[in-house]
Amino acid sequence: MNAQPQAHKRRILIVGGGTAGWLTAAYLARHLVLSERSHLEVTVLESPDIGPIGVGEGTFPTIRSTLQFLGIDERRFIRETAATFKQGIRFVDWALPGQEFLHPFEAPFYTEGTSLVPYWLLQDEATRVPFAQAVTLQARVAAAQRAPKRAHEAAYAGPLNYAYHFDALKLARLLADRARELGVQHVEATLSAVSRDERGAIEHVDTLQHGRFQADLYIDCTGFRAELIGHAPGAGFHSVRHHLFADRALTCKLPAGRADAAMESCTIASAHEAGWTWEIGLNGSRGIGCVYSSDHMTDDRAAQILRGYVGPGHAEIATRRIPFAAGWREKQWVRNCVAVGLSAGFLEPLEATGLVLIEAAVGMIAEMFPHGGPIEAPARRFNELMNARFENIVNFLKLHYCLSRRDEPFWRDNAQRSSIPAQLAEFLEQWKYRPPGRYDFLLDTETFAFFNYQYILYGMGYRTDMAAARADFTQVDEAERLFAKIRRFGDRALADLPDHGALIRQINGATERVAG
Repeated sequence: MNAQPQAHKRRILIVGGGTAGWLTAAYLARHLVLSERSHLEVTVLESPDIGPIGVGEGTFPTIRSTLQFLGIDERRFIRETAATFKQGIRFVDWALPGQEFLHPFEAPFYTEGTSLVPYWLLQDEATRVPFAQAVTLQARVAAAQRAPKRAHEAAYAGPLNYAYHFDALKLARLLADRARELGVQHVEATLSAVSRDERGAIEHVDTLQHGRFQADLYIDCTGFRAELIGHAPGAGFHSVRHHLFADRALTCKLPAGRADAAMESCTIASAHEAGWTWEIGLNGSRGIGCVYSSDHMTDDRAAQILRGYVGPGHAEIATRRIPFAAGWREKQWVRNCVAVGLSAGFLEPLEATGLVLIEAAVGMIAEMFPHGGPIEAPARRFNELMNARFENIVNFLKLHYCLSRRDEPFWRDNAQRSSIPAQLAEFLEQWKYRPPGRYDFLLDTETFAFFNYQYILYGMGYRTDMAAARADFTQVDEAERLFAKIRRFGDRALADLPDHGALIRQINGATERVAG
């Protein structure tokens, strides 16, 4: 019997580590099943001189499916990344100073064909409870600093939808360990040159320490430097600075305080005169960042705002300034090069979209990866879907700004019609007379569902006038029973769900007993 000719081993070279590089490597290795007999090879080329940005990060609930797919135990993830649970974002002072609302992850309660949203809109504005509190029990659970699950419940599962806060540097190390377990090769070397052919495809890359590397597919995870995609033909940068004005963040990290201190299970986003400040509680520390527009605020004023936020007890705390440009590469897959993470684009830290975009990109690369034939075959479709996803996220982020009634130049400029994307402006006109619905959005290119828009709209005080449709909503008594049911469920959840900080301490090996 003649021996079968060995198939060409397709090589994937990921340039850059950090969360983007190692998540991409682990996901592709898991999806493509690397082994000694595999015709695929995945290598991460990581510079020993350039570290990741590494600020504390929040995530979206999709991260649970990703981590589970990678085969990473949830408790191991929480312990090794200083993670805490995240049930949403609390927005403070965005609509007006002194007002706040929650954007929870749990969808509004819906049963037996009855949506409560129109019935809430038809209630008396002066006496109705806040939207998130009325339609989901998660608002009360988060406000009481309870956890979204109990200690005995299965990994990545619980009665309430949730994500995490985590230390980005520690997550990158965990993902790197898992990627290597799955067969990914790791080379520490500094990129020195990128050679392209006459069509713009990469022929090879050169490194200072280990010479030349060749691959079938090159994945750019070099962050804002965009060392591969930045020089690819047709991969110019599409700026959305005219929609999203923020272009800088000043960050710091503080100790968490007492070990038994209360622990928030949501990101806190507090508006200021020219942007907003995030606060993310990790196990043992707090990550804080002042996001602002350099057109509306000086760096010195941003530092003053950050120091005012952290208080006088942290006057000597080290800070780090991170400039960024809101936008993305017009083509993120060009020939045999595809960008993932910051090299592909970035909008701003609001709503934890950075990691979601990495998850979306690597999921598509894995699904579309051509095991034979032209490596760039999926590029056009990949670019269409990623561009649409970026555009839709811009609409959602702008919603947070353009509805504000704050009276400062930054916020007034955000409310100008000329700064609002055309599609969002059209939706806002429609939503004056009906709430956002599922047919407004195409799921394959969306990160946020219609109910995410509802939480922001009605948390910010947007008015949808349902008076003309009042006669069509006749199930008022049933709706009131459902509102009461949510309140009862909330009472039960407060009694059954453990204290968030106590659960995190238990997962990390403390001896404290956690109810549930």
